[in-house]
Amino acid sequence: MADPVTLDEAKAFLRVTHGAEDALIATLLAAARARVEAAAGLSLSDASPAPLRLAVMMLAAHAYDDRTGETPPALEAWLRPYLAVRL
Repeated sequence: MADPVTLDEAKAFLRVTHGAEDALIATLLAAARARVEAAAGLSLSDASPAPLRLAVMMLAAHAYDDRTGETPPALEAWLRPYLAVRL
């Protein structure tokens, strides 16, 4: 299965045109994907619903721009329909 968000997609979303931070962006994508998969209880792929793919991009973008570790406020709305119910 392919990644839910490619490096090129993330760079376009971030408006990054150089390759100097490709490794950083790839790491942020991997961390964002792991966080969304854990929250949703799903394995993501390039065929995942758009809101989950957007959540990965938003988390990666927020980490790239802000680097405080805080969750972007709009993220919860994108994830809510997919959150895994845990008892």
